[in-house]
Amino acid sequence: MAAVTTVRDVLYRYTFAHAVYERLIVDCSCHPQVARNVVALLLCFDRGTNQVISRLQGMSTTGLDHLVTEASHIIRCLNMRNLLTGPPTPLLSALCQDSRMDDPLFFPVNRDLIVRGVTDLLDGVCTLIFDNRLYHLLRRHQTGLVSRNPELEAPYAGVITTMPEDCRSMFVTFSLGQAVEREEIFSYFREIWGDCIVRVLMEKTTGGAQPMYGRVIFKRKGFVSLLLNGVEHASIFIRGREIWLHEYIPSNNSWNN
Repeated sequence: MAAVTTVRDVLYRYTFAHAVYERLIVDCSCHPQVARNVVALLLCFDRGTNQVISRLQGMSTTGLDHLVTEASHIIRCLNMRNLLTGPPTPLLSALCQDSRMDDPLFFPVNRDLIVRGVTDLLDGVCTLIFDNRLYHLLRRHQTGLVSRNPELEAPYAGVITTMPEDCRSMFVTFSLGQAVEREEIFSYFREIWGDCIVRVLMEKTTGGAQPMYGRVIFKRKGFVSLLLNGVEHASIFIRGREIWLHEYIPSNNSWNN
């Protein structure tokens, strides 16, 4: 019978990743969302080997800052509708020992795989990696302060966590007279990320008035994280019209389904 993987096993395996996450926040003053995206991106390129992450243990804060800059440029490119060439990533390429990343077409060609890999991680094992409370429990267990803990000994199934819709939604606002159709929003995100949206809701209006706001419900919370990447709002352009996306906060607004 195969041994059961526990939450504690997973936390041990990704101790380096959690340490990097903490360093990005404390030493590099990263926004937590940026730190999560960077670590998930590194783990995606790591392909489960733990080699890239382990190489960061002795890296200087200046080196980590450069790595965050490269990763942020990658994430910005992953969000672009017309991605023709990727950003230069000499440090990440060296860490991954993958010369293919030096090819300007590497990120346009592999965008779907990278985005899917990062969002799977963010909504999967990263829910444990970024849980400071669990790592606090683990440290207490390691020092003998806690002998046994049901949370740490719980089996880990390795499934992607399905977040409530409110957690994977974005509030969309339009300028006066600049609204776009819901199908156009669907098409925009399907073009850059594939099958990533559940549905788009729009404000109910009367008398032929255009909606002023809407709501985009993604299949994964990870898509919201990639789109915002540490900022309060992001903008996209559809037919030359700027659309603003914010973190969704539930209200009693009426929606047109």
